[in-house]
Amino acid sequence: MKTVKDYNLRRHHAEKHQTFRTNFPEGSQERAAKVQSLIASYNRSSVTMVRSFTAQERATAASLRVSWILAKKKRPFTDSETVKDCMLAIVDEVINDDKMKTSVASAIKKIPLSDTSNSRRVEILAADVYETMLGDLRKADTMSIAVDESTDKTDTAQLCIYVSFFDGKCFREELLTLLPLEGHTTGNIVFGKIGLDMKRVCMLVTDGAPSMTGKVNGLAARWSAVAPQLMSLHCIVHQAVLCAKLSGALKTTMDSVMATINFIRSTSILQHRLFRMLLSEMSAEHQDLLLHNDVRWLSKGKALERFCGLREEIITFLRSSKQKKAETHLSRILDDNFMANACFLSDIFKHLNDLNLGLQGRDKTVIDLVGQMRAFQVKLDLFATDLSTGRRLHFPTLRKYIDFFFLH
Repeated sequence: MKTVKDYNLRRHHAEKHQTFRTNFPEGSQERAAKVQSLIASYNRSSVTMVRSFTAQERATAASLRVSWILAKKKRPFTDSETVKDCMLAIVDEVINDDKMKTSVASAIKKIPLSDTSNSRRVEILAADVYETMLGDLRKADTMSIAVDESTDKTDTAQLCIYVSFFDGKCFREELLTLLPLEGHTTGNIVFGKIGLDMKRVCMLVTDGAPSMTGKVNGLAARWSAVAPQLMSLHCIVHQAVLCAKLSGALKTTMDSVMATINFIRSTSILQHRLFRMLLSEMSAEHQDLLLHNDVRWLSKGKALERFCGLREEIITFLRSSKQKKAETHLSRILDDNFMANACFLSDIFKHLNDLNLGLQGRDKTVIDLVGQMRAFQVKLDLFATDLSTGRRLHFPTLRKYIDFFFLH
């Protein structure tokens, strides 16, 4: 190979530079000066190329850092163009030296920050983070998996997978992936979507859905067949939510409260606008009612709290409404037993929401979670005593309504 390259080089020199040997004889000063000139020209071109590549690499690195920050802040891809405009405006105002201002502005303009570029950068960063995560998981001896399946607003099932493992330095809890599931969401389908070494998983935590806990085709059953040492648990946060399910008179009260809220907010745009205008005119503490969604666990308590806080404004609005259904909602909200139940639910769900938030978050051990659950169980006895004695220290909304009722 070396002989072939040497021959090609000699042939090129002989055919393309026939006068070189004549114009620059071997051993002459002219030949040495010409060689030095050619070497200097080559070095200059190499430096220019290196500088060009360095500037381009810096622009790409800057683009990646901007995309990383925007992705962490959950900003849309189009915000990257706004970032460039902001940087140019800052440079124009802060830098006084015209030469430096022109140089910095030129460098900023060369940074690729369009929405499509930002989208590609985020995909590159996401792929790199995912591969790094898989690399760390391959080094871990054991790991725990938490799986939760929910449905987004487009009716597509989304499988959320969290992983907890020891990376040699500390314990880590990371979101591994978010997988869309089309069609049926059975345990077999979910099992095939998880691309991990099943045998190194020591614990599986699920949301308690049948597709997860089925004895034959559930995810836990399929996984246990591959990894017999696997322990399967029901998520403690989901258990707390299940305990908050209502029945009987309290469920009827909750449904009635939601019906009144939906009547005001969803019957017509005009009615909703008039209600918000009334709140503004009455200088109410809040500017609107809140809707409840079963998927959002904390929304039930917040919707009840807002409903009880705006009771007087709701009564005023329903009395001024000309719709027939308004009379039904008005008679219901004027019922003392109904409002007492609603205020009780508002207070008890406030305590449940505090428990829910306490169970969430990173770096929570089993000891922490079980301790909070047992502490709440003790509080239930305290709440029962508080209600039976009539003090209602832990039920401020109910106490405020009952005090108002006795005054009037």
